Amino acid sequence: MTKTAFTFPGQGSQAVGMGKDLAEAFPEARAVFDEVDEALGQKLSTVMFEGPEDVLRLTENAQPALMAVSVAVVRVLASRGINLAARAAYVAGHSLGEYSALCAAGTFTLADTARLLRTRGQAMQKAVPVGHGAMAALLGLDLDTARAVASEAAGSDVCEVANDNAPGQVVVSGTTAAVERAVDIAKGKGAKRALLLPVSAPFHCSLMQPAAEAMQAALSEVAMQAPVVPLVSNVLAAPISDPEEIRRRLVEQVTGVVRWTESITWLTGEGGVTNLVELGSGKVLTGLAKRINGDVTATAVGTPADIDAFVGA
Repeated sequence: MTKTAFTFPGQGSQAVGMGKDLAEAFPEARAVFDEVDEALGQKLSTVMFEGPEDVLRLTENAQPALMAVSVAVVRVLASRGINLAARAAYVAGHSLGEYSALCAAGTFTLADTARLLRTRGQAMQKAVPVGHGAMAALLGLDLDTARAVASEAAGSDVCEVANDNAPGQVVVSGTTAAVERAVDIAKGKGAKRALLLPVSAPFHCSLMQPAAEAMQAALSEVAMQAPVVPLVSNVLAAPISDPEEIRRRLVEQVTGVVRWTESITWLTGEGGVTNLVELGSGKVLTGLAKRINGDVTATAVGTPADIDAFVGA
């Protein structure tokens, strides 16, 4: 028997034109984009559909934009008879994707999710002045070695593991000088590649503490329901459903490690999931899933053609 989890992409999956084909093909998708525009008091959909890319890439725009595309896909699938509560045993999202997952699972309203992600994006950007923080991908090192690299690079600065994305793909985050040192140290420890990432802030490290405090305040004011299926949390790599715990873990997630390898390992092991379906822009999580567990079926659903194929199957 197949058991399915729906996964939701994070920052880096955005691209100019995202969601445009969905809006043109499905009124349910158009309604999602209109509602997000209204909640934010901004024509974010125009930025998504037409760019410019540098404006879409801004954290405060990329985060609600990616969520909007994911939720649009969820709503279109529901209109075609594929209901999340009936079809998925779990949801999981990569970083901001947790908010998409929780919106799809009914924990937050769409308008509240858009506003929370706008706040999150602004707070993360504001926490560290541009140029003072960086992130780097260390490819070909295991997690323990990447941790040792980060520790050695830190010195009196900050350098920490931020994302454990897949075996041999770990991201570190911290002050620019320390992360640059980590790139050099990683190459000396046998990394296949170590490269700085084109990001505007050092996400998922202790430098984000001011953003965590901003999210604690924002989340305390938002109504929350238990999700219709459990969320596999980034910081726990285990399922949670209690709204108060979800609130707490979302705050921890701002400075905490995105434990994606362990999350997918839990889903496909203890969780019994045989089928991972990525809903939204791009196919990043689908690629990671196959690297984490080559036996799992992984599918990306983000375009009208993908939706038709998924519904048909």
